[in-house]
Amino acid sequence: MTLMTLCNLGVQDPGGVEEFFEAGAFVIDKPAGPTSFRMVSGVRRALGIKKVGHAGTLDPFATGLLVICVGRPATRMISMMMDGQKEYLATLCLGVETDTFDLEGAVVARHPVGPLSAEQIEECLGLFRGAQNQVPPIYSALKHQGKPLYHYARQGITIVKDPRPVFIETLERTDGPFDLAGGEGSQLSLRVVCSKGTYIRSLAADIGRILGCGAHLIQLRRIRSGCFTLENSFPGTDLFLPDARNHLLAKGLSVDDLTNLL
Repeated sequence: MTLMTLCNLGVQDPGGVEEFFEAGAFVIDKPAGPTSFRMVSGVRRALGIKKVGHAGTLDPFATGLLVICVGRPATRMISMMMDGQKEYLATLCLGVETDTFDLEGAVVARHPVGPLSAEQIEECLGLFRGAQNQVPPIYSALKHQGKPLYHYARQGITIVKDPRPVFIETLERTDGPFDLAGGEGSQLSLRVVCSKGTYIRSLAADIGRILGCGAHLIQLRRIRSGCFTLENSFPGTDLFLPDARNHLLAKGLSVDDLTNLL
């Protein structure tokens, strides 16, 4: 990791020599609650630079890896950063369906959850491994006539996009290979390694449908995106602290770093 150079932002190094930053990227560990745009705004405010963007959004309730690029030389590389595999830890609540497929939506159906054997669950998960076509959720940022789908969904207008090819390399339980007793509040915890463009919310709803009880996503944490991991990430909760700038820059990746990684 190298120190970045910038034309209009001075930073004091430990020896008291002023260094400058021009462009680079930061791996932020986003907390639950704020939007990805809020994290971008935090970086923009901490560094005093307008040209800031992220390489792949996270829903407000989701946590984990969010790569934020600063300065035109870095933001030009965003499309390359988004091409890699994504890895998530996800928790599903069985027996309850929502209109958004996650905990932020309105409940649209409830179903009893009967006992599920480890074999039944594994057979279900096996159906979703490999290449497949996935229908994007109607509550998503995918555009239709220049506006995100959620813009229409919030007005009661359902826009159904054509299925898109995705690839799920790994789909496995993280809660152990045991039977589920069923009942209200039953949960299923998973690790997912997938291609870009895969909606884990849609995957959760589809798994619930195959299990026969419905499901929605209640927790989601991204732990990897391409070559980026949460190791040495910057806590998103610290972005708005008075000394955020210097601490943030200490975690930065230069454009050269990015070039070597990508």
